[in-house]
Amino acid sequence: MTARIRKDDTVIVIAGKDKGRSGRVLKVLPKEDRVVVEGVNMAKRHTKPDVANPQGGVIAKEASLHLSNVALRDPKTGKPTRVGYKVNDKGRKVRVAKGSGVEIDV
Repeated sequence: MTARIRKDDTVIVIAGKDKGRSGRVLKVLPKEDRVVVEGVNMAKRHTKPDVANPQGGVIAKEASLHLSNVALRDPKTGKPTRVGYKVNDKGRKVRVAKGSGVEIDV
């Protein structure tokens, strides 16, 4: 089954403490039904000094969100939308925004 939300999609948070915020999907975790969105659901992590971060200390990182709490951003209207599928004129199965009917995969 194809994924409704993929890496580099722009999504809008529709539930939770970050409701209304949007960002780019950095990582999709299909086994856990979760996504990591850039700049959303920030969590503080206490880290030891290492080569990448010689100072160490408290670092803010993105934590994952459940897929049910995000919706794809409609490319035409900019609002949250559901995702459907159709076969385009070239014979490829593509994702389609349910709200406006615009193809998402180009």
